[in-house]
Amino acid sequence: MTNPIVLVTSATGRIGKELVARLSASKKFTVRACYFSESKVEMLRELGADQVVKFDLNDNSTWPTALEGVSAIYSASLDPMLQGHLNFCEALSDYKDQIKHVVRVSCMGADTNTASYDASKHASRTGASIPLMLQHYWWGEKALIDAGLAVTVLRNNFFMNHLLKTDCDNIAEHGWFTNPLGNARNSFVCTQDIAQAAAVILEQGPALHSNKFYDITGPEPQTMAEIAADLGRAMDKEIEYRAQSMEDFENDFGSTRAEFFEYLSNGFYCRCSPDFYNITGKKPTSYFEYLTTKGACGDSGLDELWQGNLWKKGEDAMAKAAELKS
Repeated sequence: MTNPIVLVTSATGRIGKELVARLSASKKFTVRACYFSESKVEMLRELGADQVVKFDLNDNSTWPTALEGVSAIYSASLDPMLQGHLNFCEALSDYKDQIKHVVRVSCMGADTNTASYDASKHASRTGASIPLMLQHYWWGEKALIDAGLAVTVLRNNFFMNHLLKTDCDNIAEHGWFTNPLGNARNSFVCTQDIAQAAAVILEQGPALHSNKFYDITGPEPQTMAEIAADLGRAMDKEIEYRAQSMEDFENDFGSTRAEFFEYLSNGFYCRCSPDFYNITGKKPTSYFEYLTTKGACGDSGLDELWQGNLWKKGEDAMAKAAELKS
């Protein structure tokens, strides 16, 4: 009997690579991994992908081949790709009888459907609003639900692998990093854990997980000084955290990104959820463990720190997406 086909979008990203490796090892699916750049094909095959396919959210001509025979989808997309994702979800409505389950990566706080969504109540500090990025994440979830699909959503805390990427050159050359989070505590989440949760959910299927929304966090909330100490221990060198004003951060990365970091500072993301343990039976991975432990894809968090980065100083990566209307 042929294994069901699972389509892994964003397969060359940190979570996607880990998920391809885990699903391939399980032998329960035919793993069809998506690539955008031809240079990534061999890497996906080495991770164990049974099939590789060109896929571009901004090119609907790539969608039919990617979806042929697929019964489950791991859905993830970068924030600036929201419009492409919404268009893809609209097309998926034609496949609702074929596709039995979708696992979507989202973000803690994108909970219009499962909690209140009132700026005067939802934020924990006076004047802090619900960031546009969190509203975007909800739109991404809702589009799949509106397409009539059986959906499971992983609402993740801020990714450990995104935390320091904008300062990797300073870390390597000068031993310091900066951002405006300071003493705010956040339970940053390991991307290996997100992939592990997604793998378990896909393997167990929609009977157990359809219409479920899981908050995935780390095991403890940490300040930037504690993050610096963990990174220094992993690198065996002194690493310093230097505080940055929110104004300077906004000048570096734009208002939409700054608004989200304001939200990280307001206390909402300090919570530690039991959902990862309830799904996998394992305690979430700590930041130091993330940095020093290789995942199924072969990379540790420290290896990944020096790899590609969407957020570049002097560029507002969210400028176009911020113009979208619900």
